[in-house]
Order: sequence, then C-alpha cells, then structure tokens
Amino acid sequence: MCNFVAQISESMQEKNYIIEVNNVSKFFGDKTALDDVSLNVKKGEFVTILGPSGCGKTTLLRLIAGFQSASKGEIRINGKEITQTPPHKRPVNTVFQKYALFPHLNVYDNIAFGLKLKKMPKQDMKKKVEAALKMVGMTDYEYRDVDSLSGGQQQRVAIARAIVNEPEVLLLDEPLAALDLKMRKDMQMELKDMHKSLGITFVYVTHDQEEALTLSDTIVVMSEGCIQQIGTPVDIYNEPINSFVADFIGESNILPQRGDDPR
Repeated sequence: MCNFVAQISESMQEKNYIIEVNNVSKFFGDKTALDDVSLNVKKGEFVTILGPSGCGKTTLLRLIAGFQSASKGEIRINGKEITQTPPHKRPVNTVFQKYALFPHLNVYDNIAFGLKLKKMPKQDMKKKVEAALKMVGMTDYEYRDVDSLSGGQQQRVAIARAIVNEPEVLLLDEPLAALDLKMRKDMQMELKDMHKSLGITFVYVTHDQEEALTLSDTIVVMSEGCIQQIGTPVDIYNEPINSFVADFIGESNILPQRGDDPR
C-alpha cells in the first residue's frame, strides 16, 4: 500500500470533474503497477502525470483510455462509470509516443479515418479535416505520404487525427519523446496553444520535469505506483510535499530535521 495519501489542492475540490479515478489498483501477476490510486480531473484542465520510468503513469493513462482494465476500483468519465467499457466507446482519443499512423494512407486519409468509420458525409468530413489541419499548421500537406514527413510533422498529423473526432478528453502518452530538443520546445508551445483553442481536457504523460512545469495547469507526481503530490506547477516546485518530489522536480538541498541523525 502507498505510505502517502495524495492531498488534492483546494482548487480541485469544486465538483466539475470530467474524469474520476477512485481507488484504482492494477496488478500484473504479483507485480503492483498501481496501488489504490485516486485522481479527479476538471473539465478543460491540462493535467500532466509526471514520474520516472516504471512509476505507473502510462498504466494509469491506459486504464483511462480503456486499453487495460483495472484490477480494483472505478473510473468515471462525465459521471458515467466506464471501468470495463472498451476504448472505442469512451469519449477519449489517445496520441501515442509512436505515432501509429497508417503508412499506406496519405495525411488526409489518416486524419479522416475515424470520420469514415462513423460514415460522415464527405463534405462535412472535408471541412473537419481541413479545420484539424489548420489547427496543427499542416494545411498544405493533406495529400502527402506520411512516410515523407518529418517526426514533428507526423506528430502533428497524429494530433490532428485525434482532435478531428472532437473527443471530450485527449490523452497524450509522451508524444514528444521522439523529437529533437528544438522541435520538442516548439511542439510544447503548440500543444499549449491547441489546448487553449480547443478547450478540451488534456491528460499528458511525461518523465520530463521541465515539460510538465511548462505545459500544465495541474501536475500529478507519481512514484512506485502511487501518487505522491497533486498541485499547480508553482506549488509542486516551491512546496514539494516530501523528499521524493523535491529531489525529482529539481536540484534540492534536503536537510535533516532538528533532532534527526544527520548521517
């Protein structure tokens, strides 16, 4: 069991949650990936789940997406219990680290894929795809082969494919990890702008502290399958709740409490 129970900031006490994760655990055989995790996400928030490799952050995202099922606990979206609901019946879309674009389809058809499955009329589909391309700055690329695009351009197409379906929640699993440093910085700003323009909820997974501090309204710090702290970037940086958060977020001088053995 987690030794620490995460404290939810006062700003999260208002009942305007789009995602509710209640006492969720996930086991893989005798390994505990998530240990009694609870998390509430407000509508329109940009929430980043931050932690080192193996801390459970991607497992938590996959449970919200529906790609894995919880061993214990309950997950709700918009008040509806969806713990065992399959991914395609959830009002979410996921952008992966590996973009998962269809190599045999051009940019337009990759973005339109989900709309075609919904049998949307061609004229409506064209308007939506064009709007998504404009949102990600790819208006001149609709008939390009995806294999001819750079990594940053492929990531933009993956994001456009996700947002064209107008999900209530966009889940992003380390989407910038494969990009070079300059492209990562540029895409961070673009993601922040997209979040403001779209007004939908973003749940973002990363192990990059600077990325989390730059992008987020709220940061969820995880370690060993447990939530350590939830708060704004300023709160997390200036008032870490324990030594793990202080050490993980930045360079820290951690001094023993008076009376502690300094060794």
